[in-house]
Amino acid sequence: MNFSSKLLENAVAEFAKLPGVGQKTALRLVLHLLKQDKAEVEQFSHAVSKLRNEIQFCKTCYNISDQAVCEICASHKRDQSLVCIVEDTRDVMAIENTNQYNGVYHVLGGLISPMDGVGPADLEVDSLVERLKESEAKEIIFALSATMEGDTTIFYLDKRLKQFNLKLSTIARGIAFGGELEYVDEITLGRSITTRVPYENSLSR
Repeated sequence: MNFSSKLLENAVAEFAKLPGVGQKTALRLVLHLLKQDKAEVEQFSHAVSKLRNEIQFCKTCYNISDQAVCEICASHKRDQSLVCIVEDTRDVMAIENTNQYNGVYHVLGGLISPMDGVGPADLEVDSLVERLKESEAKEIIFALSATMEGDTTIFYLDKRLKQFNLKLSTIARGIAFGGELEYVDEITLGRSITTRVPYENSLSR
């Protein structure tokens, strides 16, 4: 792609680094910004810079937060005895949008994937174990994507959490195998949460 400006080329190259954004889409986005008022572009730039510099991860559940402890963990209206294990923030948002869950979360920050060099040490597993030692949790819900990586992660967590006297359950498989949680419609996901099954029972399905 030939550019008439080095500044334009550099901006397109940066946008093209975003996931799912090719050079043509990056060029369209950059040209769109050039048509906007300088104040709007500066506001966009400031928002991204502020996000990167000031964003925090909740010290309890590791969800993205503006504070040291996120609103969900800090809320007295949430059921602290119910902990939902998810892959990342997108899954928290997806479950929250169902309005079918009133517990708290623990964000792993990924899934175990030996093929990609991701092991348990790369996830927030040890922090989960430490959290459960002092928490009032009674039930753990495994709400991970129905993929090989998701099932591998659940299997590992099941072994690590055997030391606790907890009810372990997994979301009902209204979600097809291979399905990513964030792409499941809200009704199906909501039903999967409310009709969750004991983890032991899910192994035979």
